[in-house]
Amino acid sequence: MKVEIEKLDHFGRGITYIDGKICFVEKALPGEIVKIKIVKDSKKYMLGKVIDYYKLSDDRVEEKCIYSDICGGCNLSHLSFDSENEYKCMKVKEILRKFGNVNEDKVLDIESSNIYNYRNKVTLHGSNNTLGYCESGSNSVFGTEKCLLADEKINEVMEVVKGMSYTEKIEELLIRTNNESDEVMVSLKGEINDYECLNNLVDTLIINNEVLLGEGKIISSIGSKKYYVSDKSFFQVNKELTVKLYDEVKKVVEEFKPKKVLDLYCGTGTIGIYVSEYCKEVIGVDYSKSGINDANLNKELNKAKNVKFICERVENVIDEFNNIDLVIVDPPRAGLDNKTMENLKRIAAKTIIYVSCDPATLARDLKVLSSDYEVVYVKPFNMFPRTYHVENFVYLRKIN
Repeated sequence: MKVEIEKLDHFGRGITYIDGKICFVEKALPGEIVKIKIVKDSKKYMLGKVIDYYKLSDDRVEEKCIYSDICGGCNLSHLSFDSENEYKCMKVKEILRKFGNVNEDKVLDIESSNIYNYRNKVTLHGSNNTLGYCESGSNSVFGTEKCLLADEKINEVMEVVKGMSYTEKIEELLIRTNNESDEVMVSLKGEINDYECLNNLVDTLIINNEVLLGEGKIISSIGSKKYYVSDKSFFQVNKELTVKLYDEVKKVVEEFKPKKVLDLYCGTGTIGIYVSEYCKEVIGVDYSKSGINDANLNKELNKAKNVKFICERVENVIDEFNNIDLVIVDPPRAGLDNKTMENLKRIAAKTIIYVSCDPATLARDLKVLSSDYEVVYVKPFNMFPRTYHVENFVYLRKIN
């Protein structure tokens, strides 16, 4: 059937209506007239697939990735970068207004950087003698020769590994670079008998959790700080934009000059250490043992003597904290749990900085916190170009 696309949903899909029922259409842009077939028809919605295009949007661009029709990674590779940034900023405004009661005027312009080669980490999977990414909406693996989003060093390593005689025995391949692209880590799982071809390409090689080359970590810089990163630790993947996000945090901390800072979901301690010179004490909390191990190494690496880390789930220790001036939260996609939010109200820090990778859970949490905190401003960051994901920085101030 022939339909016109009205707008994009929050996952980058085109929206049209058929007999009053909403229909989501992948790879379709607002204003386009397309021929679709219905691939799913449920009580509340339909899913459509484009068969032909009758009218194209001026915002459409030619897709550069040869895997764009099968890979679920780049949902917006057919949309111009300017339009992508505009879409993400409007998406944040709509979600926060609708679900968080946040005035759209509070949302500043989006920050962005390079459209390609920005990722410092990729993970490929092995299945049925194939090594690559998973197909969109399934666990089936397709052979991947190159990823346009990944650092060029990562693509070099990928090409070498793909040429190994035992590629079909690899179960998982993680490749990580530092933000300067001069250190490379590779972690392999599977039956790996020969790895000499990687010796001159990588600084750290880990096979089946055993370190065979290097120290099992690489060192990456964010601004003037340096950080150890291991294969299992969380570290922001955008090698160019992370420093701008952290500078936004630092700007608020430097202006406020808090005595005591609580850094929740601290990972490898990157944010807490980044702002440590502007406060008297930083306490970081995270449940990841590898993350906290790296955090303690990072504390020594940066001579941050006023920082300490606790390896525990936030919800298990949040009720132990008092007399906190500023709280930084950078939770996983699920956002904050109820116990943590209630304790944030109890702690009553003058300032909360909320870093979020999911506008929907962010809006939900801001609505709960709105009884005690006002949003000063929200700053979106396009940390994941070509995808529908968007990172957000929120500055919250205690009411009265």
